[in-house]
Amino acid sequence: MSDSLIILADGAEAAAYAKPAIAGIFDSTVIVSIAMMVLVGIMVWKKVPAMIGGILDSRIAQIRAQLDEAAALRADAEALRSEYQAKLAALDAEAAAMRERAEGEAAQLVAKAKEDATALVARRKRMAEDRIAAAERSAVAEVREAASKAAIAAARTLIAERHDGKADKSLVERAISDLGRL
Repeated sequence: MSDSLIILADGAEAAAYAKPAIAGIFDSTVIVSIAMMVLVGIMVWKKVPAMIGGILDSRIAQIRAQLDEAAALRADAEALRSEYQAKLAALDAEAAAMRERAEGEAAQLVAKAKEDATALVARRKRMAEDRIAAAERSAVAEVREAASKAAIAAARTLIAERHDGKADKSLVERAISDLGRL
């Protein structure tokens, strides 16, 4: 080993230190370099870089397969999404058509109900008018019947008071002479 003295920038001396060396020729840098070359040589001889490359290649292949699968899944998902969007649009259109049909049917029902109500009112008015006319006819018939009964009673009374056998004979003769003219 050699003793060396280090001089610092400000002129002070530092303590000497020893550098490890083999046989005084090979210092630590050379020893580490040789060890590295031996390690690299063993790795090349055992085909470690090829194994690492193979492992990396297989991992790359796995990742590529996963990416391809993810792309296929994405394409399937987009196809499903567009299919469902088309179905949604169709359902929206169908719902709008159903709503329009329902509104049209409701308007028809309202119009028919108005017509039916108008017809019902007219029918009931006609029925009421018919009942009134029937009541008028019945009342007129009752009045006529009462008048005819009163006239018959009055005629009986008058005939019984004013007519005797002589007046009856002239009436019978006149009726017989009227028969000859027919």
